[in-house]
Amino acid sequence: MFYPIAIELGDDQHAFGVIVPDLPGCFSAGETLDEAISNAKEAISLHLEGLAEDEDAIPEGSMVAAHVGKPEYAGFIWGVVEIDVSRYLGKAEKINVTLPGLLIHRIDARTKNRSGWLAEAAIEKIAREAHA
Repeated sequence: MFYPIAIELGDDQHAFGVIVPDLPGCFSAGETLDEAISNAKEAISLHLEGLAEDEDAIPEGSMVAAHVGKPEYAGFIWGVVEIDVSRYLGKAEKINVTLPGLLIHRIDARTKNRSGWLAEAAIEKIAREAHA
């Protein structure tokens, strides 16, 4: 899943600040732009881990356009961070699924982890439908 990040530009005296609008209270910083983005990914992962431990829902990432015009982000630049949220969705459960053989072959040609790939595809489809 992709989460938009709002980045406040730094300079020689100030670090780059990062806010994650879809995760209230989740923020980070870094001495360089690259470090700020990397630290944002770590902050998001830790935030989601806390939500999962508290058995709270994992918020879906929104589109950057949903936040760009907001006055609290004036002067910020935007990026997105990809996070595998499947590990925060609960304990794995084994299910029996029937799929057409050709579809299984096409999935297997793209991944070595069929279950993970199908989980990621389901998460993406659910997110798209939520934004439609």
